[in-house]
Amino acid sequence: MRSLFWRILASFWLAIALVAGLSLLLGRALNQDAWILNLHPGLDGLDSKWVKRYEQQGPEAAQDFLEQRKRKYRIDTQVLGESGQQLVKGTFPSRAAAFEARHGDDRRLPWRRLTAEYTSPKSGESYLFIYRIPHPELAAWHRGSLFWPLSAIAIALVVLTLFSLMLTLSITRPLDRLRGAVHDLGQTAYQQNSLARLATRRDELGLLAKDFNRMGERLQGLIGSQRQLLRDVSHELRSPLARLRIALALAERADAAERERLWPRLSQECDRLEALISEILALARLDADPGAAQPVDLSALIDNLQGDARLTAPQQQLQIDLDPDARLEGWPDMLERAMDNLLRNAFRFSPADRPVVLNMQRQGANVMLSVRDHGPGVASEHLQQLGKPFFRAPGQSSAGHGLGLAIARRAAQRHGGELLLANHPEGGFVATLSLPARQQAS
Repeated sequence: MRSLFWRILASFWLAIALVAGLSLLLGRALNQDAWILNLHPGLDGLDSKWVKRYEQQGPEAAQDFLEQRKRKYRIDTQVLGESGQQLVKGTFPSRAAAFEARHGDDRRLPWRRLTAEYTSPKSGESYLFIYRIPHPELAAWHRGSLFWPLSAIAIALVVLTLFSLMLTLSITRPLDRLRGAVHDLGQTAYQQNSLARLATRRDELGLLAKDFNRMGERLQGLIGSQRQLLRDVSHELRSPLARLRIALALAERADAAERERLWPRLSQECDRLEALISEILALARLDADPGAAQPVDLSALIDNLQGDARLTAPQQQLQIDLDPDARLEGWPDMLERAMDNLLRNAFRFSPADRPVVLNMQRQGANVMLSVRDHGPGVASEHLQQLGKPFFRAPGQSSAGHGLGLAIARRAAQRHGGELLLANHPEGGFVATLSLPARQQAS
């Protein structure tokens, strides 16, 4: 039984069934005449043995048999025939019969009165047996006969205790592991394999462990990336700040003419620092909640990208190919920023006489937004590192901070897609955003 719900439900039903069954069993043992007639040793087989003696040996032998039973078990017996007459004297005194007649209520009598009918298989005659067992004798027999039901109750309690213990441990132990994992996660010391064994369970706790593993992996990845980002940011900010300090120091010691020559350099360093901070903030904003997704107007997105391209790279050509079946749902501003970064990279490396190709088409369940340039491409050993913050392929001399592809990759991940980077077989470099397509309403 793999579901924790069904396991707990079955445990409760088993406990209820056992308690109900044992209660009925104990009730029969204490209150039912049939229980006494079937299990009391003084009544076991008495009717059949007496009828056999009566029919084969006569009334005297049958009377002796009843008297022997009374001496051994203290049970008085009367036997009536089909016409209601007493077949033998029996062992019940006449004065006791008169007392019983005066006190007809069985609860006020000092004995328990039981009746049973027996039909002889040989003659076909019916006999009515009337037994009177004194209450002390019956209580003594009850104490001895309760061993079996009490033993059954004890065994059932032991079984239920063991089963409940196993059920409790199957719940509390995984919860203890989860509590420890939560504590480790809060202390940033979470190990991803700490819940690996628990995640193999096929019940709700196993699913919870799998989800917690994914959450822990995601949080540790975010924490690691934030730490790395802080290290990279502090490293990248040192260079423009150092250049600013040097320029300021030179400006303080220079004469007026030299100071005028240094002001453009200071302004340029400030612009670089502002651009770097803007890109860092843009990358950080991608981790914030962007709100509800909405349909993306790809035509409007292309118009905006064309307008930006005319301002940033007026000498470059932009070739656009838009599939009319391409439909997306997401955050337009985020996608526009990602595509703008891809286009800026392509304009930076593509020669002016060759166009940059912007292609948007539907491929199965995805929409592919690709930008291809005709530049030198990237060495294959550096393709896996592209898209990491502040990483730039060796040999680049153009301006940049290595955040454009990182912003594009983060935007693709927020849309449930990925950024694909490759060298084109015919030359150049291709950056593609593979994003889930929006399903059309039926």
